[in-house]
Amino acid sequence: MLEFVTLLRQRYQAVLLQTNDNSALAATFRQRIEQLIFTEAFIRKGQLLEARSKPPLQIAIIGPTQTGKSSVTNVLLESDIAGVSPLAGYTVHPQGFCVEVSLAACQNLQNYFGRYQQLIPEQLSKHRYDCYALAESSQPSPLLPPCVFWDTPDFDSIDSDDYKEGVIRTIALADIVVLVVSKEKYADQSVWEMMSTIEAFKQPTLICLNKLSVGNEETILQSLKEKWAAARKDAFPTVVPLLYEKETGIPQWSAQYSDVFFKLARLVDHRKHGQLQQAFVNQHWQHWIEPILAEHQAEQDWHALVDSCIEQAMSEYQRDYLNHPRHYDTFQKTIIELLVLLEVPGFAKVLSKIRRALTWPMRQVAQMGKTKPPEMYATQELSLLNQIGEHLLIQIAEQLLEKNATDREQQLWWQSLYRLLREQRRQILQDFNQAAIEYHLNFQQDVQNSAQKLYHKLQQQPLLLNTIRATRVTTDAVLMALVIHTGGIGVSDLFLTPAMLSITSLLTESAVGSYMNKVEAELKQQQLLTVKKQLFTQIMQQAFFKLPELMIQQNRFAISPAQLQTAQQQPRAEKRYGLHLF
Repeated sequence: MLEFVTLLRQRYQAVLLQTNDNSALAATFRQRIEQLIFTEAFIRKGQLLEARSKPPLQIAIIGPTQTGKSSVTNVLLESDIAGVSPLAGYTVHPQGFCVEVSLAACQNLQNYFGRYQQLIPEQLSKHRYDCYALAESSQPSPLLPPCVFWDTPDFDSIDSDDYKEGVIRTIALADIVVLVVSKEKYADQSVWEMMSTIEAFKQPTLICLNKLSVGNEETILQSLKEKWAAARKDAFPTVVPLLYEKETGIPQWSAQYSDVFFKLARLVDHRKHGQLQQAFVNQHWQHWIEPILAEHQAEQDWHALVDSCIEQAMSEYQRDYLNHPRHYDTFQKTIIELLVLLEVPGFAKVLSKIRRALTWPMRQVAQMGKTKPPEMYATQELSLLNQIGEHLLIQIAEQLLEKNATDREQQLWWQSLYRLLREQRRQILQDFNQAAIEYHLNFQQDVQNSAQKLYHKLQQQPLLLNTIRATRVTTDAVLMALVIHTGGIGVSDLFLTPAMLSITSLLTESAVGSYMNKVEAELKQQQLLTVKKQLFTQIMQQAFFKLPELMIQQNRFAISPAQLQTAQQQPRAEKRYGLHLF
């Protein structure tokens, strides 16, 4: 689960960079990224708890900017160890102070913070945010039990986006949360969004109401209760009022609350960490995977769109070639092959040349003596296939533009797909044209097989076979006259000659006529299946289906259904402090 959550967070961050920063979608993505960082950190805390039987107590002080968090930290530590400044955003790193806890007892924190480097406070730099500080407090504090006390940066300033991840990691680590607000900041939306998010962690909480002036305590306290009730469902916590000392600027901690942290420490229960972790994941899971499911749906829609267009292309191929009364010439080539097998007098020599030149255009037959490769020339079928291929690309491009206009949620996905299609168009057509030529040449074997079937059938009809062989026509003269007058000859032209009409009539009207129809139907079906598989499935469909994989990774989540299913099926078995994670 940890690996998947990390992957999901990285994908959200990458896609966010390509999203309009002021859009509602960008705001939603930022919120989910924050939730995912919380989840990562909370899972890591479970691993930290599992590694030690009695880990040090962790207390984190949090709040918006300029509420006096560092000043309160110094009050509780009874020192000036935490740096303070009247300037907003002075603290930009999590800083942990070990109170009656040795640094050696905190050595696992580096594993928890991951890529964040552990430094001493003096080494922290405002130019680098991926680090945290850890130091031993110089003296015990009567206000705190043994613990690691964390002073954190604000989570609401403009610059907080740069260092907020460190704040989130520290909050998720905390066993006790101290919310510091002032009379100017307690009502800020960012405060209650944060408190609402971390409610699922069930951390004992204390509110420090800082910078109070005499007389307004009760009014603010009542408002605080209302804000809490609106954001959370748990009981309202203890509130420590801190009056503003104008002379010193240091808040005064009332003796009335001297034992409040010791009481909160007794409420910490690590045994429920696994349940809380799983509850947090379950609470947000469907929202997190929404764009992934939408992407999967878009890809399914893309596949359906491609398949539909290919089916239409195949219908055009059937209509304009296979079922066309004038353009379909494949079975005619079968008859030519049959006549070669029969060695009909006057036909064999010329027809053997025609058989070797089946892919030549009409005007090239008169130049049979030349040795140009057949793939240099086009036939009716090849020309039609290339036209259908180009029309298919145009049709799909139009469909993509329509999807881009209507599917607002996946508009970026369809835009990227359209750009890729335009970039790959030339290569797809080249591959299709080459595959069409290879198909056309290789399919001559199927033509010859069909001719063999007819030949074997004729051998079972010796009377008909002898009649065909006895047919004598002036074939050479007919063919040469046609060549002279037209400047070339094609397969369909050959079948218009009296000689061919006579022979085909004999075959059609004979006892093998119905068998010829069967062979022709089988050949058409085989041709249809071959064209669909070799050209439209292996070339066109695969090229189209691969386009999403070529998208810039930042434009999409690129989490496959298999990856998502694996994450959803992760074992839920609880370990001592958390789930059994992979």
